Amino acid sequence: MKLLKEILYKTHIEQVSGSTSVNISDIAFDSRKVSEWTLFVAVRGTLTDGHEFISKAIDKGAIAIICEEMPENLIPTITYVKVKDSSHALAIVCNNFYEDPSSKVKLIGVTGTNGKTTSVTLLHSLFTQLGFKCGMLSTVKNLIGSEVVTATHTTPDPLQLNQLLSRMVEEECEYCFMEVSSHAVVQKRIEGLHFHGGVFTNITRDHLDYHKTFDEYIKAKKGFFDRLPENAFALINADDKNSQIMVQNTKATVRTFAQKNLSDFKVKILENNFSGLLLNIDGNDVLCSLIGSFNASNLLGAYAVAMMCNQDKIEVLTALSSLKAPEGRFECLQSENNVTGIVDYAHTPDALENVLNTINNIRTGNETIITIIGCGGDRDAGKRPQMAEIACELSDKVILTSDNPRSENPDAIIKDMQAGVPPQFYRKSLSITDRKEAIRTAVALAKPGDIILLAGKGHEKYQEIDGVKYPFDDKEILNETFQSY
Repeated sequence: MKLLKEILYKTHIEQVSGSTSVNISDIAFDSRKVSEWTLFVAVRGTLTDGHEFISKAIDKGAIAIICEEMPENLIPTITYVKVKDSSHALAIVCNNFYEDPSSKVKLIGVTGTNGKTTSVTLLHSLFTQLGFKCGMLSTVKNLIGSEVVTATHTTPDPLQLNQLLSRMVEEECEYCFMEVSSHAVVQKRIEGLHFHGGVFTNITRDHLDYHKTFDEYIKAKKGFFDRLPENAFALINADDKNSQIMVQNTKATVRTFAQKNLSDFKVKILENNFSGLLLNIDGNDVLCSLIGSFNASNLLGAYAVAMMCNQDKIEVLTALSSLKAPEGRFECLQSENNVTGIVDYAHTPDALENVLNTINNIRTGNETIITIIGCGGDRDAGKRPQMAEIACELSDKVILTSDNPRSENPDAIIKDMQAGVPPQFYRKSLSITDRKEAIRTAVALAKPGDIILLAGKGHEKYQEIDGVKYPFDDKEILNETFQSY
């Protein structure tokens, strides 16, 4: 337990009713998770307003309330703390309650549209090989050393975030590598955290259902670098045209990495095929098992982080050669009749273009590329025709199908995608709403040597339809279908 007054530091208090000397055993911002002696934080969300659940939280045992508006009827035995911003206050009290765990590990955040999961996975593996005990917070999974903790969001909520960081401190982790989403910045989930460094991978159209405009999306990503302290580093991918915008106002030490442009850390691709990459990184040749030019950038970013953390160059380069890509990121499968299947999480126009360009750069020219692609429901509808157009331009055959339709009609989503198919490509595309049937059709169409790209879901083990998550694993279904042909 901690006294309420001990965890209110830096929460921007405007008014207090009741005693701040009460004991707090837990923090909650979901009234369903409140128990006795809990501090309930009333946060305004996109769908619900926590202020509407203050009475319910008190009925369940909340002893103190943080809110932006005081209730009309105050209960004398309850402490009410009015603050300017409940979302900010939630992050701060969680940080205080768990005794500032991010200051006790070297926390490195990675942000960008594409490459976040691959980057933090590579960094966790790299630093583990270098002899450090590490934590990881990612879309695919969270890790405390080698212990796996299920991930529900790209960046956890402030309560879970500080709980996980606290556990990493207890387990004596020295580093933590963390994906930082644009939502997390805007929703103030990372307030109060101490970052040792930040990495920018790239930025392209995504999440405009939430941010509304690309400028607002850039502003959200930039917000992460704006808050880095003077003793931190900011590593940016100089191949991205918006990279300099990200660090316009940062206090951190800025360094660059790139394939094509002048930079502090440089990589050149010597060979690129389905067995891996031969790279020259800062004048040294390195053979890696990852595939594609985008992974050359991800590997260089990991190398650059290690250099900024004063690691031995030769040890780092040696370790890079043994790193593996995370699940569902350009993951290659092979059928008995020599059809190559590639499962990838690509769900933005830029990511899809990168993956298909990689395949086209590697292919000999005699293979047929069959792309299976869908778009998620309740998300940015503007990218749907773009995704279909890119798939048609860079593939020989395209099957438009369902991704996670969520609350939308999957046929309506596919219709939005069809609008992006250029007339000259009508004959190379078909639409199959059932994703499993789309996979079976692609395998049936494929001949020996052909390549099937199954894009959009990657590591996910479910398909969300009408609010229900049904078991669905692209890799498993593709493997099963390969075996039946």
